Amino acid sequence: MKDTEIKKHVKKRYGEIAQREAPCCPSCSSSPSAVDTALQIGYSEMELKQAPQRSNLGLGCGNPIAFSSLKEGETVLDLGSGAGLDCFLAASRVGPKGKVIGVDMTPEMIEKARENAEKGNYQNVEFRLGEIESLPIADSSVDVVISNCVINLSPDKKRVFAEAFRALRPGGRLLVSDIVLLKELPESVKSSVEAYVGCISGAALKDEYLKTIESTGFRKVRIVDESDFPIECLVSDPIAKAIIKELGIPPQRIGEIAASISSVRIQGLKPNQP
Repeated sequence: MKDTEIKKHVKKRYGEIAQREAPCCPSCSSSPSAVDTALQIGYSEMELKQAPQRSNLGLGCGNPIAFSSLKEGETVLDLGSGAGLDCFLAASRVGPKGKVIGVDMTPEMIEKARENAEKGNYQNVEFRLGEIESLPIADSSVDVVISNCVINLSPDKKRVFAEAFRALRPGGRLLVSDIVLLKELPESVKSSVEAYVGCISGAALKDEYLKTIESTGFRKVRIVDESDFPIECLVSDPIAKAIIKELGIPPQRIGEIAASISSVRIQGLKPNQP
């Protein structure tokens, strides 16, 4: 698939999700409730009550805020901010003297996030339309970069991490929740547009993912938490169902594919000195 084709399909699908407010892969639940999905991937009931209800679309594969150690007054950048859930949670932690910037390439998501910010009267949050491979952010202007299961959707992950590195101030932190591969997926899955949009075929091998982050200048890159990709995601999630139907995946292969995928939380630091 060409990069332009991938982005076109990703933008279209996530625009549809923004409009219908339905959960999407890779997060999943036997219940269609976005709340159930968010609880399953690491958000607390208190956090979900704290954020605007319409900001939780059941997306993501973890809770990057849970291990971010955000401080009052910091500036946070969220790559692929969606309807703004992680931005609003970060806003409460950095306080009125801090700032949170969400960047998303989907106009429908930006519109929804801005509506949520206005209704919730969030004065320290703003959302910008843009691609994470070319961030509309000044050099060395943020303290923390977060992302939740979005970088796997980019066909140029090295460019994404290079942009994150550029935007961070010296000593800044990278905190990412994402999907990685423990082994190669079958070629039929890797070449599927549906699987890419569903965050599966776009995922990189775990070691390759970590090396890509390090290659852009980050130091002390490490996995702080890792969990299995539950097989329920491949039998209950709407997009996963579409992938299985599209590719004609037999039941005995589903467990094998799920065993190839892992959800990770990764941390990295931008050195204080070049």
